[in-house]
Amino acid sequence: MQINGRHIIVMGLGRSGLAATRFLIRRGARVTVNDAAAAATLADAAQTARGLGAQIALGGHPAECFADADLIVVSPGVPHTLAVLEAARQRGIAVIGEVELASRFIAEPIIAVTGTNGKTTTCELLGHMLSTAGIDAFVGGNIGNPLIAYADAVEKAQVVVAEISSFQLDTIAGFHPWVAVLLNVTVDHLDRYPDMAAYTAAKGRLFENQTAADTAIFNVADPRSASLAAGTAARRLAYGPKAVVARSGHPGAVITPDTIVFRSPEYRDQRLDLRDLALMGPHNRENVAAAALAALTAGAELAAIQNAVQTFKGPAHRMESVRTLNGIHFINDSKATNMDAVLRALACFDAPVVLIMGGRDKGSDFTAMAQAVRRHVSHLVVLGEAAEAIIAALGEAPQQGVHQAADMTDAVTQAYALAGSGETVLLSPACASFDMFTSYAQRGETFRRLVEAL
Repeated sequence: MQINGRHIIVMGLGRSGLAATRFLIRRGARVTVNDAAAAATLADAAQTARGLGAQIALGGHPAECFADADLIVVSPGVPHTLAVLEAARQRGIAVIGEVELASRFIAEPIIAVTGTNGKTTTCELLGHMLSTAGIDAFVGGNIGNPLIAYADAVEKAQVVVAEISSFQLDTIAGFHPWVAVLLNVTVDHLDRYPDMAAYTAAKGRLFENQTAADTAIFNVADPRSASLAAGTAARRLAYGPKAVVARSGHPGAVITPDTIVFRSPEYRDQRLDLRDLALMGPHNRENVAAAALAALTAGAELAAIQNAVQTFKGPAHRMESVRTLNGIHFINDSKATNMDAVLRALACFDAPVVLIMGGRDKGSDFTAMAQAVRRHVSHLVVLGEAAEAIIAALGEAPQQGVHQAADMTDAVTQAYALAGSGETVLLSPACASFDMFTSYAQRGETFRRLVEAL
């Protein structure tokens, strides 16, 4: 791919945009960085980009900025359907994402993981499995370091493990993972996609460039995932309950409460023991199965995978135990930014839960949660922009009532007062964080700090 001397627009001045800018300028490109946010909001990032040698255009998408562009590289947070991008495509200018750009400069095999929920846990667990097996793996993409940062690095790994979001898949062209893992497809991001069909189709693009020499791993019990995987040319490995895997006719992994049993020619009837698994909930057994199948495909030994399962503690902000105080257990699940993630979290508990929900709505129909809230939630504490919508949808569902909080400090204070010994206070918002925080991580860290100060 020719970069030297070309005028390339990088849209989005976040982490991946800065990494792409650095990569391109080091290879001789003339880069203009464009972001709709105002200069005051992006002052530090803009200064960094100028220091790299980029031109800066902030506060909108002026047409003249794109007039002589040879290529446009779009960050995940920038909608690929913007009018200025459609106009560029019509003029024959290629519009690709940072993941697509990076993949053209990565020689190592890529294991790509997508899904509405569980991506981060699966990627981090898979990286831990490979490391335990003595296989050097880079873990990044939608978490941690962008793929373009790996492409720019001098030291290389044996395998690249990449968390890939639907936003990143929107802007691929030839992105070709050696192993593609699809965990699940449930309702999310309807503030960005017109309907579930469009969102589902975006997830399915993970498989579109795979060949018979590649491997597709999918959750056969998830109808949308199973349907998308049916169209791939790659070898398919299915995971799920025994009966569902058997009906699929594909090799893979059978999940039981205490074990994962492998049903493939190489590992027939060998199994992983899950009794020491630190991760909570049945959904995490699915994540373990997906990661284990990918690790086996990459050459990890089963004994090393078992050791990794027993020593893995899980990522921050995903069902993260913060502390127990006066018999009340506090859990930080700030990364639960959609309803399905909250439903999975609630399914982990038998004792009543005081649930903290709210933030920026992503087009969710919260009434779909009513049955689970009625079953598991004693008190519901709501905050943020979505508070009124949640109250309207779920006001009658909690066993003992709904309470509105002004901010996270108020939410933690109220939840602690409402919870009894033996109960759990669970932050699992079902919403984006951007009404009150810069990220789900900042939201989770704020919750953790407030809980630790109680």
